[in-house]
Amino acid sequence: MSSKKNIAVVLGTRPEIIKLAGVIRLLEANVEVIYTGQHSDDDLSSSFFESFRLPAPDLRLEGVGGASRGSQISSAMSQLNAHFVATPPRLVVVQGDTNATSAGAQAANYCDIPVLHVEAGLRSYDRSMPEEINRRVVSVLAAMNCAPTLKSADNLTDEGISPSRIRLTGNTVVEALQESLPPRSVSMKAVEDLGLKDDGFVLATIHRPENTDDEGRLAAILDELARIPLPVVFPVHPRTAIRTASFGMEGKLRKIVCCPPLDHPSFLALARHARVLVSDSGGIQEECTVLKKPLVVVRRNTERPEAIEAGFAVRVEAGPEIYNTVLRFIEDADLLHSLQSVPCPFGDGKASQRIAEIALSMASGEEPQFCDFGDYFSYSPK
Repeated sequence: MSSKKNIAVVLGTRPEIIKLAGVIRLLEANVEVIYTGQHSDDDLSSSFFESFRLPAPDLRLEGVGGASRGSQISSAMSQLNAHFVATPPRLVVVQGDTNATSAGAQAANYCDIPVLHVEAGLRSYDRSMPEEINRRVVSVLAAMNCAPTLKSADNLTDEGISPSRIRLTGNTVVEALQESLPPRSVSMKAVEDLGLKDDGFVLATIHRPENTDDEGRLAAILDELARIPLPVVFPVHPRTAIRTASFGMEGKLRKIVCCPPLDHPSFLALARHARVLVSDSGGIQEECTVLKKPLVVVRRNTERPEAIEAGFAVRVEAGPEIYNTVLRFIEDADLLHSLQSVPCPFGDGKASQRIAEIALSMASGEEPQFCDFGDYFSYSPK
């Protein structure tokens, strides 16, 4: 690591690249990017560096992608530990709740390097979720927790984390979406190329193990999607493709409009013009509040209740609730108009700037200042 690159950013998945891209660019020559390769599929991760105008990672770890959770974390920790001992940064930045996040925070902590945790404080209170364990571990280890919402900050203080180790920054997803969202003319052409109409289709994604690895749940979800009276566009995640094949459910996919996984701008282009979104994704729960689109969340629980409380999302179980809720959204003629005036609960599009300033202060040995963020809930997409 050069003397200038005193801040290491550890990431390993597509959502981390999307949400940290703005921070990385603002840190400029100060940052070293370490890619663990947790998402081994290039379509889901590596190509995103170019899409978000990022240089190739300074370091790529080996043998992480495709391994079990324990193996991913232990392998990444071992390689990161060796790297941090050889060339210690002044600060390590991690984001969210992935295995890369956990490995990066633990390796830094064991090397006495301060950790900054981006998107800290989310809680599902479901310890069966690997992500819940990861984010709880990192919150304890982090020297600074950047909370995206007031609720997340409250979660941290409720767990005994000192307010001096918490900063309310907003969520970087807002500016990431702002940057990735194509012009309306471009997004409309993408819709028309699929033979679809504005507000005339449903966009769905399913990829979480709780849904894909349970044969009954996956079958119920696909059956309910097929019942919807509008075309359902379904970008098929690699995990979902593997499970549908192993369960012999390829016939169910033929009843909906399937396509390969989409890059971020292409997905947002379709999401902007969809009547309703259906997903088990955490990121889409945030993005729907910026796009002002109704979302049906197919999850047993969620660590992002803000989208539900604001009125953008409804959480349902796998089964008839999916169809019934989508149909209710479709038949509500005033819904899309009413959502336009609802503030995004995840911030004002300046989170990356705040986080970069905090990181630079910490790397220089200074105490990041508390800020009055003013009109925090002010961003709406053009």
